[in-house]
Amino acid sequence: MPEDATAIDYVMEKASGPHFSGLRLDGILSSPSPSSSPAAASNLAADPNAPKQPFVIGVSGGTASGKTTVCDMIIQQLHDHRVVLVNQDSFYRGLTPEESERVHEYNFDHPDAFDTEQLLDCVQKLKNGQSVQVPIYDFKIHRRSSDSFRQVNASDVIILEGILVFHDQRVRNLMNIKIFVDTDADVRLARRIRRDTVERGRDINSVLEMYAKFVKPAFDDFIHPSKKYADVIIPRGGDNHVAIDLIVQHIRTKLGQHDLCKIYPNVYVIQSTFQIRGMHTLIRDREISKHDFVFYSDRLIRLVVEHGLGHLPFTEKQVVTPTASVYTGVDFCKKLCGVSIVRSGESMENALRACCKGIKIGKILIHRDGDNGKQLIYEKLPTDISERHVLLLDPVLATGNSANQAIELLIQKGVPEAHIIFLNLISAPEGIHCVSKRFPSLKIVTSEIDVALNEEFRVIPGLGEFGDRYFGTDD
Repeated sequence: MPEDATAIDYVMEKASGPHFSGLRLDGILSSPSPSSSPAAASNLAADPNAPKQPFVIGVSGGTASGKTTVCDMIIQQLHDHRVVLVNQDSFYRGLTPEESERVHEYNFDHPDAFDTEQLLDCVQKLKNGQSVQVPIYDFKIHRRSSDSFRQVNASDVIILEGILVFHDQRVRNLMNIKIFVDTDADVRLARRIRRDTVERGRDINSVLEMYAKFVKPAFDDFIHPSKKYADVIIPRGGDNHVAIDLIVQHIRTKLGQHDLCKIYPNVYVIQSTFQIRGMHTLIRDREISKHDFVFYSDRLIRLVVEHGLGHLPFTEKQVVTPTASVYTGVDFCKKLCGVSIVRSGESMENALRACCKGIKIGKILIHRDGDNGKQLIYEKLPTDISERHVLLLDPVLATGNSANQAIELLIQKGVPEAHIIFLNLISAPEGIHCVSKRFPSLKIVTSEIDVALNEEFRVIPGLGEFGDRYFGTDD
């Protein structure tokens, strides 16, 4: 097993011995998180200033193995997230005048050629949500540019690429997943010759001389041994599209997971995209018009409802198409109903009706007395609700007290806990803890988990009193 590797989310056949083909996944690593327990997650969620940790990908391999191509393909496929690439080559130490005079005797593939301390500082700042200035290294004069830097801002994903990024344990420990690009030595040499002669202005004899004198010995001594730390090994580099697709799929899953989803497997957050984040930005803006608030809330609600319906049981069904062919698909769950918690929950009914033709919808009204005391005022539910799967509707999960009382009523009416799916737009961590601990078999589907509740039990950053804003009864 690679260093500190954990069990992988999906099963792949392990390769044995030093020679293998295909993709090897020995276990994709998620770095230890302070939110590995419910109590720790509560403390983390209670701090609104705590930065969201980006996902750090380390990509290593021999010279000209295709690392940059692999990085570019990952970046292209993660287009819904902010991704930055940090090259270890940017952190070459500038040569002294004496070293410059004997540059052909200098080993650029040795760990001492890099300023690892500055690299560590750079990546740590990015992980903490800070912007950094990355040096620009000129390979023709073997020095850093003294008056220019590359500004790199905090992002969702940081890709750290370089031949020796796995060599130093401190750098490895910053990574969530470590990828080694494994390419045939002859292919790497051919690429190296082409790159150094075309891009770096060197003649072929000097390239071959440096390869034999420094590059190959350094690969054997430092780079190849670091392959044992990799979580994923990609043979053939950028040509291995299957491997890259699997890696991107795994990264997307990790990026879409809130820490609470790792604690409670019954909590589901719909995958975030720039469209979804953009709609959240609009409905959370206190200056937005009522018309726009309703329009974009309806769009988000529809997405949550569609995602929630995906958790219902399905049965296989075959139909004959207009071409007289047989199509094997699935049949929707027939016994279904919605229940809205009056009155904010009523805003979600139209989306449910649009997705489920003729669906029955019940009502539950719970009166607030402060926030700790709740009183059931009214309920009207289908008489056969105990035989149905229930979609419980409320756009905001705050303390969880109202939700718990509504769920208790449904269970008293004979609805199995596992047949209830609670749909909402935003959830507070406190509400998720409250509901999930009490009803571990129930599913919660939301579009975002916010930071915390304030002293007035309002979700922050939140979006205010949803019902008043949606129905136009606010000031």
